[in-house]
Amino acid sequence: MSRIVLATRNAHKVGELRAILADVVESGVTFADNATLKAVAAAQATGLPAVADDSGLAVDVLGGAPGVFSARWSGRHGDDAANLQLLLDQIADVPDEHRAAAFVCAAVLALPDGRTWVREGRLPGRVTRAPRGTGGFGYDPVLQVDGDGRTAAELTPAEKNAISHRGLAFRALGPDLREALTGVRNP
Repeated sequence: MSRIVLATRNAHKVGELRAILADVVESGVTFADNATLKAVAAAQATGLPAVADDSGLAVDVLGGAPGVFSARWSGRHGDDAANLQLLLDQIADVPDEHRAAAFVCAAVLALPDGRTWVREGRLPGRVTRAPRGTGGFGYDPVLQVDGDGRTAAELTPAEKNAISHRGLAFRALGPDLREALTGVRNP
């Protein structure tokens, strides 16, 4: 199961959201497809604006894989250690200069009337030869951030949030959300 942060103090709302999204199959071939499926399902079920995201690691030498299959790359959904090890094994003999990759996130705002906005964020880097760091989750220990000698797992939460693919995508979605809810677009 994916992890999300839901800003509410109401446990009943959490249960409702889980039930609404339980049957949504992430069958898209892009991050935007999957995020749209989730956001539209939530907006239609609740009659309220909804936001959702989908994200993962795209490795250049693997043609963008694991991509939308990032969480289940090894065949076991959410097994971070197995996913990470399989990736490292698959590119073990790839020279360092060809290990470019990026975390990619598509964030979607869906309105009950069917309108959607999609924004993407990318955190470029290179896949290391071995995991480093204890922060974050998933592939964070093997993506060395461009312009920084550290992996995403070696960054503080504040540093990561400032540059992360998810942070960039949701910050880009902010003006769309403001416009959709108020009718006013800020410059």
